[in-house]
Amino acid sequence: MKLERLTDLFEFTSLLGKKSLVAVNAIDGHTLEAIADAVRLGLVSAVITGNRTEILNQCSIHHINPDSFRIEHTETEEEAAKLAVQLVSENPDSILMKGLINTDKFMRAILNKEAGLLPLGGVLSHVSVIDNPNYHKLLIVSDVAIIPYPTIPQKIAMIHYLKKMALDLGIACPKIALIAPTEQVLPSLVSCTDAVEIMKAAENGQFLPAVVFGPIALDVAIDKESAQIKNISSEVAGDADCLLFPNIDAGNVFYKTNTKLCHAEQAAVVMGAKIPVILSSRGDSKQTKLNSIAIALLLSN
Repeated sequence: MKLERLTDLFEFTSLLGKKSLVAVNAIDGHTLEAIADAVRLGLVSAVITGNRTEILNQCSIHHINPDSFRIEHTETEEEAAKLAVQLVSENPDSILMKGLINTDKFMRAILNKEAGLLPLGGVLSHVSVIDNPNYHKLLIVSDVAIIPYPTIPQKIAMIHYLKKMALDLGIACPKIALIAPTEQVLPSLVSCTDAVEIMKAAENGQFLPAVVFGPIALDVAIDKESAQIKNISSEVAGDADCLLFPNIDAGNVFYKTNTKLCHAEQAAVVMGAKIPVILSSRGDSKQTKLNSIAIALLLSN
């Protein structure tokens, strides 16, 4: 089954088995609403760590039944993160979700060696699925939240995550664009020189069945007319499924531009851990957080 739009997710995930979701410091309305909806839809059973009084207060404000989930009281964000990671490490069939907590604190708890959530030598990377009404299909992008300036080995790992997400969404031959300001190989631009090195791996078949192309500018990757005008010949040009951004600066701006100016629906997870990890922005909507839960369920199966 190929998912054409994010709304298709819920028809598909309703057929999957229910998972246990543990949310870190879910003391904000949007996160609690998304979790309550996921419970109501039969997608998850949920545990929330955080200050019980604040959680109950938000439930009252947003008319959420607090009996929908189990609350594990903690006094601080750090305690909430530590406890949540401990709970999921004890249950490998669970999902971890970020609530109202700084990403650095959240990631620090995941990376704690005692937690055992990161495989030896593993790379954690953020992957977003974006449903922009102005694009003809879903876009899968990385990395907008975790790796500031990825190395070539990290970019190669990120491409494999993009490919996996695309395959799980039903895309048989994912088209992955290595985004840079230009298709020219300019030695002064790391995005261009890195793309050349990555293309050597692509030419050796390392990313099959995906088709990888770069360096390629964003307009050429997603707009056929731009590709024709610039005379760029590639299956990826004008029809990319996945965008690998050269750094977090470019990726984060793209993500938030889609959210706030394009009103795109999105879902966001961390890949590379032993369990699916939901990591959306603290400012994301309830729907984005619910979409992210559904994407995590898809990955877990």
